[in-house]
Amino acid sequence: MKPASLLLCLVFLVCACQTVPVSQSISFPAGTLVDLTYAFNKDTVYWPTAKGFEKTTDFEGMSDAGYYYSAYSISTSEHGGTHLDAPVHFSEGKNTSDQVPLERLLGPAVVIDVEKQSAGDRDYLITRDDIADWEAENGMIPDGSIVLFHTGYGQHWPDPETYLGTAERGEGATDDLHFPGIHPDTATFLASERSIKSVGIDTASIDYGQSTGFETHQNLFKANIPAFENVANLERLPPTGAIVIALPMKIEGGSGGPLRIIAVVP
Repeated sequence: MKPASLLLCLVFLVCACQTVPVSQSISFPAGTLVDLTYAFNKDTVYWPTAKGFEKTTDFEGMSDAGYYYSAYSISTSEHGGTHLDAPVHFSEGKNTSDQVPLERLLGPAVVIDVEKQSAGDRDYLITRDDIADWEAENGMIPDGSIVLFHTGYGQHWPDPETYLGTAERGEGATDDLHFPGIHPDTATFLASERSIKSVGIDTASIDYGQSTGFETHQNLFKANIPAFENVANLERLPPTGAIVIALPMKIEGGSGGPLRIIAVVP
């Protein structure tokens, strides 16, 4: 069985086990599996005010019964590494991590490349013109798409100095954050003028580093559109044609959580 076919079977099994009805069938092409997730470890990039990833050993070695056994404990903030932002993160009463419908986490990917713009401006805000340019070449963003923005900042992972703009920690370090994000007006456009499932970006936030009001989060999340941040390997995806599967840790009442996101590229 081809990997993509096996993946399709697994997704159908997952959906069949849910009480949430799937309103749309998803056809997976045969293709290459691309991991869009960074591993969680001591080098994982977190917001300067967030607690980082910790892994401690509960047991590792030969047991008294003569077999090898290992078990570990982990501790992490919801928002760090490749992760989900649930709408409730910035919009009261909207979906929590466990409430985000599966339909919003699976679907065809649209990849909008703004690497050239971001290379010349660490504070670049992705505009409606960037979307218009993409649509001029590829057609209107199809309904039910997962929109991913490729800024090229994945090349800096996991060095916080180049990825975030600062390696400092603590509240004061947020003043020195410099990385691209989505303009709030662009977020409003996507939420109101296009029928999308979710958005993702290869930076630490869908809002740019210097944001203080996080309006992009607000404008998307009030429409119950979730976001994926610190997405890896977007340079390996075509502008259209890939299928994305983004399954977060199902944290009851959570505002986000670690995310395993992959793509099938035909």
